[in-house]
Order: sequence, then structure tokens, then C-alpha cells
Amino acid sequence: MPRSYDDLSREELLALLKARDRRDATRFGLVWETNEVERDRALNADFVALELDPALSAPPADGADGWRNLIIEGDNFDALRALRMAFAGRVKCICIDPPYNTGNRDFVYNDRFVDKDDAWRHSRWCEFMFQRLSLAKELLAQDGMIFVFIDDNEMCHLGLLLNQVFGEENFVASIAWEKRYTRSNNAKLFYSLKDTVFVHRASGAVSFLREPRTEKSDAIYKNPDNDPRGVWTSASYVNPATKAKRPNLVYPIKNPFTGEEVNHPTHAWKFDRETHAQHVVENKLWWGKSGEAKFPRLKVFPKTDNVGLVPTDVWSHEESGTNDEGGAELKAIFGQEAFSNPKPTKVIQRILQLSTGPDDIVLDFFAGSGTTAHAVLKANAADGGRRRFILVSSTEATAEEPEKNLCRDVCAERVRRVIAGYGDRAGLPGDFAYLRCRKIPEGELLDIPHDQVWTALQLIHRETLEAYAAQALHWREDEDGALVYVERLARGTAAELARRVRSVPAALIYTWQPGVVRARLAGMEHAQVEPIPRSLAARFGFKTL
Repeated sequence: MPRSYDDLSREELLALLKARDRRDATRFGLVWETNEVERDRALNADFVALELDPALSAPPADGADGWRNLIIEGDNFDALRALRMAFAGRVKCICIDPPYNTGNRDFVYNDRFVDKDDAWRHSRWCEFMFQRLSLAKELLAQDGMIFVFIDDNEMCHLGLLLNQVFGEENFVASIAWEKRYTRSNNAKLFYSLKDTVFVHRASGAVSFLREPRTEKSDAIYKNPDNDPRGVWTSASYVNPATKAKRPNLVYPIKNPFTGEEVNHPTHAWKFDRETHAQHVVENKLWWGKSGEAKFPRLKVFPKTDNVGLVPTDVWSHEESGTNDEGGAELKAIFGQEAFSNPKPTKVIQRILQLSTGPDDIVLDFFAGSGTTAHAVLKANAADGGRRRFILVSSTEATAEEPEKNLCRDVCAERVRRVIAGYGDRAGLPGDFAYLRCRKIPEGELLDIPHDQVWTALQLIHRETLEAYAAQALHWREDEDGALVYVERLARGTAAELARRVRSVPAALIYTWQPGVVRARLAGMEHAQVEPIPRSLAARFGFKTL
């Protein structure tokens, strides 16, 4: 229905015209109608604190100094802003499975389901995703990547949206994942066997990717000349580029069997002279058993050359699992179906192999049934890694189901059972702290609870999170110094603070009484004093307090 402009003020009309001019100036890209979309109620300017619930957390291993992993209950827009204070630029892999917006009650927007009859269904979804992807971009490390699952309902829109947020130059791949392998004749036209997984990088720092080798890929390695270095395969030494295009790679190569100098008639070699000379010294050129080859080939040794596999953009169900496998995994844990179409851990593990090292942080802010955490724990158990996971899941409560809590009852419970062990499966080493988002208006930050301050400070400055205990002075010390939070500075607390600060090489002290604390620590130049709540507000993005 055409929009009526009769009741708009001059300022509102000007804003509409300016927005239209901006859209018209867009030469190419995704444009969605935000004027007709009721803005997501989660989009607010409130400070977001995280409240720890030890009773719902999975305890750290014996001897550990706190929780390493996080499961956060709340709207992911709020959670991402809270995480930005501590994890901006630190997350190596973001893996999300957002609502597909099928119109079949799978997408909740502003506390109600969006159905197929909603005229602004796609615009609501684009606005919802844009806000969250923009925050996610700030969390990615420079050498980080984001993987987003989607089906055909929003696939085209999502590709353009990701290009808009992360930059077209940072598009890496659109993977076709075979999520099932049997067709249904109930479909009237095509039956979909695949989902798309879009892959974007944070920057050009991601310039080389390899997957681990498999038994099948290792079968190509032989040792026909009994090389003492072990099995090898050979790769072409001839460049696809012609001599005219790569003249710096044109030079004669001597065949050690015949003494003949060999030149390719039309193409350059793959390597420069210096690298070629190194290959000769290392005896890496293969001329055939008796030197009969017309051109040399390069010996490639899997053990010493660290040879992985170039990833492809078609992932078969044999290598990456199916949704049916994901459902079977979840049913084995709960004894019944607990979530619709969960992803299998196998496909997430493949993503982790491709994008993370043993000490990296993995984020999933559409955590659903907790598959990503399960996959992280399995990956760590397989290679001895210490990857950390951060999951965000909403309750998915609606007016029809006000008591529903997906995060607590499915996501966290699954991870808890995986850690403890279930059925005949042994437990996987791991832990998590269960946190809830708490919105605090900017004007009420002076009333932020002490436990939420201490949680924020630990997330910002430490790798682990300890439970809060009510006390005047909170102290966490490592080899670099001490993190300190002073709730209140009584006479005895001031003396204890001064004594302990003298004993460490550095101290970072947060307090509600910065002037008094600085006076008490006068002359201790290794002590840095920061004001609460102003320092947290600034880190969150507030310009003033």
C-alpha cells in the first residue's frame, strides 16, 4: 500500500529524502526497506552487563583457575555489544546458523514469528542480520573468518549482505554442503539436498588455506626411488604462464643424467632461479628413474613439506555429515528429539580444522542446540588443543511459550552432558560459565552491581573467569602483575591494597574512588588506577557518563 506523507513533519520528510538519496547513490549492493520495518526492539543504547550463574555453569577442571568457555543467555545483539568490550579483534572463527526465514515460524522478530504473508519479511530479516553482522565484524581477528549457513530462502540476500559488511574483496567461498543425500518426491519442483555456507575473511591477512590430509589423499604418495626421506609425490615444474608473461622465470635447467640443458618451448618455470637452485641442492627434482623425463618434476614430501589439501567448495555428506546425523547426535544425548535440524558436529569440526589453531577463540551467536561447543570440545580432544568457545543463545520465549528457555534447557544442557559423558560416551574435557545479559540504561550505571563489574573486568583482562565473592578487595594475580577491583576503600582495605601492590611488578586497579586510591598509592608508579564506571562505559562506547 502506498505510504501517506500528509502527517509527516518537515524534518521527517527531509530524513526520508536524504535516505532515498543515499539509496539512489548506491551503485550496486543490497538495499532493504528500513522505513517500513519496525526496528528491532533489541536495538538499544543501554549498557549490557553479564551476570554469572554458577549453578548453571559446568565447573572448571580440578586445578584450573576459572572458566575458559562462555554460554550467554540473551538477545545476541546485546551479547555482541557486551563481548565487544573484551573480545574485539580476538575471535579467530565465527560460525553461525541464523534463522533461514522460511516463513514457517522459524524466525522471531520483535517477539513474534515472521510468516510468509508478512509483506516486509525479507527486509525484517536483512535489518536483523545487518545489525548483528556489523557487530560480529568488530570481534573478528585480522586473520579471522566467518562461516554462515543458509538455505535458498535468503541465500542471495545474505551473499550481498556479507559483501556489504565485510567487503566484496573479503569474500572467500560459497560452499555447497550436502546436508542430506536422499530426495523426497513430495517436492513439486526441485528438492534441496544442500545448504550454502558463505565464508568471508576479516582482511587479506587470510591468504592461504589448507585442510588436513586424509587417508585417501595420502594414497598418492609412493617411494619409487627408495628416497631415505620417505614417500613423496611429484608436482609439475612448468608454469601455466607463458615465457612472455613471466620472463623472470625463464632459464635453462640441467638434466643431471644427460648433462643437457632443458628449456620449455613455450612456458616459464614455476620457480625463480634462487628457489630452483635450492631444489637442486635438496635433491628435489625428479627426472624419472633413469632421467628419461622431458622436463623435471618437483618432489613433494608430506612429512617435511607440511602439505595440506586445498579446500573445495563442495562438501559431501560422507566427509561433512548431514542434518540427520546432527539429529541422531542430539537424540543420543537427550534420549529424544530436542531441536529441529541441528547441524552435525562433523561439519563444524571441518570448519574448525580449516580456520583455527589450538589456542583460538570460536564464537557462535546463533548457538541453537550447542553443536559448535560440542565440535570445539571434540577438536580439542583430537589434537590436544585449548580452543575456547563463546556461545550466545536466546530463550526463544514468545507470548505463546513464555517459559521456553532454549539456552538453558537445550544448549547449555547439551554441553554439560557432553562434558560429563552420556550413554556409553566418555566425557570430553571442558567447562563453561553460564551468563545472562543484563541491560542497564546509561544513566543508571552508577548502580551497576559489583559482581557484574568484576565479571566484565575479568573477561577484559584475563583468560579465565572466577566466581564472584562479596568482599571489599578483589585480586587476581599472574606473572605480569595484578588485576584489582576495589569495591570500597575502608581503612583496613587501604592498608592491605598498598601492601599487596608493593609486592607485584604491575597492578591495574579499578575503583569507585580513584582519587582516594591514587593518594593511598602515591609514589607507586607501577600502579595504574582506573575509575568505575567511567572506564567500562568508555570501553562499551559511551562518550560521556
